[in-house]
Amino acid sequence: MFLQRIFFVLSLITLIGLLLFIVVNVWNENYTIKANVRQYYNFGVDKDNVTVENPEPTNSSVVNDAGANNVPLETQSTLVPFMDKHNFTALPQWKFEDLYRLDPQFKPSECMASLRNSSNPVFMEKFIPNIQLFLQSDHVNVSEWNRLYHFNNPFGYMGLNYTAIKAAVDTIPKLASTQLLQVPTRTKDGCIHCAVVGNAGILNGSRQGMEIDSNDYVFRVNAAIIAGHEEDVGKRTSVYVHTAHSLIQSLMLHKNRGFKQIPTDKGIKYVLIPEGPRDYNFLESLMKNRKIPSGEYHGRTPRNYYSGHFNESSYYILHPDFLRYVRNRFLKAKQLKTKRWWLVRPTNGAFTLMLAMHTCDIVRVYGFSTIDYRKYPNYYYDSKYTKLVFFANHDYSLEMKTWRKFHEDKLIWLYLGKSDI
Repeated sequence: MFLQRIFFVLSLITLIGLLLFIVVNVWNENYTIKANVRQYYNFGVDKDNVTVENPEPTNSSVVNDAGANNVPLETQSTLVPFMDKHNFTALPQWKFEDLYRLDPQFKPSECMASLRNSSNPVFMEKFIPNIQLFLQSDHVNVSEWNRLYHFNNPFGYMGLNYTAIKAAVDTIPKLASTQLLQVPTRTKDGCIHCAVVGNAGILNGSRQGMEIDSNDYVFRVNAAIIAGHEEDVGKRTSVYVHTAHSLIQSLMLHKNRGFKQIPTDKGIKYVLIPEGPRDYNFLESLMKNRKIPSGEYHGRTPRNYYSGHFNESSYYILHPDFLRYVRNRFLKAKQLKTKRWWLVRPTNGAFTLMLAMHTCDIVRVYGFSTIDYRKYPNYYYDSKYTKLVFFANHDYSLEMKTWRKFHEDKLIWLYLGKSDI
């Protein structure tokens, strides 16, 4: 009897221990799952509805039309939770931060002297020649929105409205070719030679106009005032880059300087930088040929700003991936580590120069400020000396150093003006 009682007690203790073991393990497992999910949702991500690919060990980080596990993008149907850029104390870093959509229509250059054939290993590791440059109507679906929603504008859609952005992007006509510029038929070397013309005062009195116009194509940006300055900046414009704001404000602020319309050369290409919601609002009304129904530019008719030269087939919108790639790999400002990180982005001129480096083989750069900027007025069209204004949302010093390094590495040629440094 005594032995039976001992056996019963031992059995009971064993049973209680087994039950405790099961309960603790189940509790730990649930806790771990909940903790992981909670950590993930701190970033506003739904793991089941985001398609992500791990970066390749080369520079060709890629987002295709089929993501992880070959799940088609269009199968995702749930939008990620709302995210507010103000909730981040610095630029957030995602594991898919350095992944970019590639252009399936990309055609490699046949130019032997192309900057794309550079022997500079540092540059070539960063450079993605076939990155998707332009946004197209089929580029906004739930899955792509979920991916790009993690990045603030103009690098993505954080905090924006899916319906509004998609309505604007859906109006973009399908491009016959994503190749912005063609190799000129007269060329002997198979190369595309381009001049990129900024508005810096270094061009004041430079007499570079004839040389600028001798290139196959000429890029200009923002207040591209030509009248009265042809000797310094040339006459031709092949590609004009702008945001909705820079377009409207330039025409308003510089009307007295003779800037009454943007360049309208025959065959010109217009490139829009989608800086934020107002640009998508502008874009939708531009494509629908109507007045803007609401928002910052309410009542304005976008097509009026192109002076009758708007052509859907010659109008391009830069892709957020391209803009983010430029920032991440070439112009990552130190201000991105501050609470005002979301204000900081490269200048319109920087995006224009980088666009040229992805569409041309030989790039010559004029009118970009250098580190001796104090020698020159703010803009080339200033009749008197004016101090260069540094706006807080751009890292001008970083851009000047980057262009100079590109020049020294023979990736581009940079006009240095009176510089003797």
